[in-house]
Amino acid sequence: MTLHAEIELVRGSFELAVEFDVPAGTVLAILGPNGSGKSSLLGSLSGLLRPHRATVTFGGRPLHGLPPHERAVGLLSQDPLLFPHLSAVDNVAFAPRSKGAGRAEAREIAHRWLAEVDAAGLADHKPAQLSGGQAQRVAVARALAGEPDLLLLDEPLAALDVDAAPAIRGLLRRVLGMNSTRATILVTHDPLDALALADHVLVMAAGQAVERGPTREVLAAPRTSFTARIAGLNLIAGTAVAEGLRAEDGRLIAGMLSEDAALGEPAVAVFEPSAVSVYPAEDGHPGSPRNTIATSVTAVEPHGPIIRLRTEAGLSADLTPAAVADLRLEPGTPVRLSIKATTVTVHPALAP
Repeated sequence: MTLHAEIELVRGSFELAVEFDVPAGTVLAILGPNGSGKSSLLGSLSGLLRPHRATVTFGGRPLHGLPPHERAVGLLSQDPLLFPHLSAVDNVAFAPRSKGAGRAEAREIAHRWLAEVDAAGLADHKPAQLSGGQAQRVAVARALAGEPDLLLLDEPLAALDVDAAPAIRGLLRRVLGMNSTRATILVTHDPLDALALADHVLVMAAGQAVERGPTREVLAAPRTSFTARIAGLNLIAGTAVAEGLRAEDGRLIAGMLSEDAALGEPAVAVFEPSAVSVYPAEDGHPGSPRNTIATSVTAVEPHGPIIRLRTEAGLSADLTPAAVADLRLEPGTPVRLSIKATTVTVHPALAP
């Protein structure tokens, strides 16, 4: 079975038009900047928004004409949204109860799911007695206890602290793999969530799908600046040429053409921040790299053991703290970036 969706929605001056499929047993991650249409898409799928035109089917069964409670859709957001007056077990039991299960049966299902998410000991706790991670475990159990055909995950880890998020991510990875008949859509800003949980990725911008494909392939070879940014990569747009890429400002970026890059067609040059060397602006010939770009520092950000340098050119470089200190780098410092051609890959891109 497959979820098939074609949705057109107009809200004021914003227009959403997207089409995609999610085979049962798989997870599709939806990525995109704020305002790209992710929330409108989830609202249309859940029935909370009424699209201008929609075709949503699961296994051939039309969902778009049904009210929300008849769609067999589960929703998990960054806010657990637990009923404050109910215990954890009764919060979870609410899902099967809403589908017609009796009280005893619903509580049996709830206890089973609380055990599945490692929260059996929290059954009698009220939401006010739960930590953020514990409340989200209960919310996961509630979302799945209703046995939805379609599960919508709306930034489910965004509100968790750094200690709780990995545990819930691992929990989701495990429970999502337990049902081969359910389709799941995950909205997230975190590439780690997409890599850990999603089989495929769809990237949205201004209400349109601009990139899609297997998760690792999309994040390893982004076609848009947004995807490159969340994947932690540098990206320069332009046109594919034999030597690499002719950037929009006319500069030649030497690089290696991917197999699917076509000469004369829109393309992007992609390379890692670790491939960028940084020199003082007065060094006119920094080493042997063919690609040199004069710019200035806009931010100096710690990233674990390294320092990520962001620049006016929109490119990032990863340096050691010692290198940053030696070069006396700070916002406003003029620098020259160098990138070896062998570290740059040129991929096809959408026409601007």
